[in-house]
Amino acid sequence: MAVELLETLKEAITAYTGLSPNAFFTVVAAGIAVYYVFSVLFGGSSDHHQQHRPRSFQEDVQPLLPPVQLGEISEEDLKAYDGNDPQKPLLMAIKGQIYDVSQSRMFYGPGGPYALFAGKDASRALAKMSFEEKDLNGDLTGLGAFELDALQDWEYKFMSKYVKVGSIKKPEGAPETSNADEPVEPTAAEPSESNPAEPSLATAHVSEPTEAKEEKEETLTTTSEDE
Repeated sequence: MAVELLETLKEAITAYTGLSPNAFFTVVAAGIAVYYVFSVLFGGSSDHHQQHRPRSFQEDVQPLLPPVQLGEISEEDLKAYDGNDPQKPLLMAIKGQIYDVSQSRMFYGPGGPYALFAGKDASRALAKMSFEEKDLNGDLTGLGAFELDALQDWEYKFMSKYVKVGSIKKPEGAPETSNADEPVEPTAAEPSESNPAEPSLATAHVSEPTEAKEEKEETLTTTSEDE
């Protein structure tokens, strides 16, 4: 059966190509060899260049550094971490808490859609979904319930995705304002209410001896007159 198939194949090759079976297989083998040689010489070099392009790109993009805890820093110091300096991490703050967003440099780094939030406390802007310069701060006064809920969602997202590395130092004027309100409390007024009463009690005690002296003098006068 196999011999019959082989004879039939040889006859078909001769009928369709006009070549003998040996010549046909020689031509096929030569074609495969030529294709392999050309693929190695030309196709391999292009693959080699394609492999080098990602490597050169990876060399330009530096690996992410581990997050560094900064502690408390001022808003002015936070501006230095807006992504323009590749040697520094990319930071952003929400509600006074600073997060390292270096892993999302494509969004918050220079040229990204949220680049203007980097290096700032963007709480108000995130709550209002605003890109205006006047909203790029941490002031939450006047925000509605819906806006505060939106800000809370942003905070949960940052807490779960990014590492907290510090907090924004409160302005020096803030503690002074809170201390100024303390004397207004009722406890501070208690000594002033008790003080006026004390002199009146002392006056009452002082007046008693003078009355007793007057009674004694009247008694002595009456006695002398009777005598």
